[in-house]
Amino acid sequence: MKKIIAMVLSLCLAGALLTACGSQTTETAGDTAEATTAPTAAAEEQEETATVSGTVTTGGSTSVEKVVGAFIEAFMQANPDVDVTYDPTGSGAGITGASEETLDIGLSSRALKDEEAQSGLTGTTFALDGIAIIVNNENTVEDLTLEQIKGLATGEITNWSEVGGPDAPVVLIGREAGSGTRDGFESIVDVEDACKYEQELNSTGGVIAAVASNPNAFGYASLSAVEDTVKAVTVGGVAATEETVQDGTYQIQRPFVFVTKDGAEQSEAVKAFMEFALSADAADLIRNAGAVPLA
Repeated sequence: MKKIIAMVLSLCLAGALLTACGSQTTETAGDTAEATTAPTAAAEEQEETATVSGTVTTGGSTSVEKVVGAFIEAFMQANPDVDVTYDPTGSGAGITGASEETLDIGLSSRALKDEEAQSGLTGTTFALDGIAIIVNNENTVEDLTLEQIKGLATGEITNWSEVGGPDAPVVLIGREAGSGTRDGFESIVDVEDACKYEQELNSTGGVIAAVASNPNAFGYASLSAVEDTVKAVTVGGVAATEETVQDGTYQIQRPFVFVTKDGAEQSEAVKAFMEFALSADAADLIRNAGAVPLA
């Protein structure tokens, strides 16, 4: 009898040991599974937070330099592994570069012509350029048509009385040759190489100060730079405001355009740069650079 009891106790003890071992084995397997999956989760998290890398080559219009420069600075600060370059060679060269794929993004300060769009190019407007016509605060002129502005700029109209103002000579003050603002004004008003400048100054602030100090002067300035030291006249009855530029009713404006080739393979860096420039986050950069955001 004592032998039987001893055998039963031995069997129970063996069973208990086996159960404990099985439990330990299961726990170890669970630990192993966790150890196996943990690096995968960490890798996924690292992948999600990884920044874009590569290069983005842009070039073209000189008028977009301040806006695109602001884009590049902010984008590269957020994406230090991306190198974005800008070559100010003119809108025509930017469009050609996009067409020939020597540029990832061409830059134009005009809309694409029909033949350019039909040749396999896409133009994406990223900002607008509003240019105000300014006169001295003493000038009684409040509104001018586009044709009158053209006449004043070319010297066809020589006295303010011809457009409802005082009996005084017209004095045109503008930017230096090569200025994007000058290029914008002259191209929109259709007075390229025909303006009769009394003064050509190398800053918008200089133009505003000169107009403010001369009762007979008029000039042009980026909308965002206009101060109460001068008066911005309406053009065709429409005031120069961010809203009228955005809705297209103010005439002296033009688009700033990204030009890309249809079907061209774009890198992740190029896509990311364009998405950033077209996002709501870029609106303040555009304003601070003197242009008008799309909305």
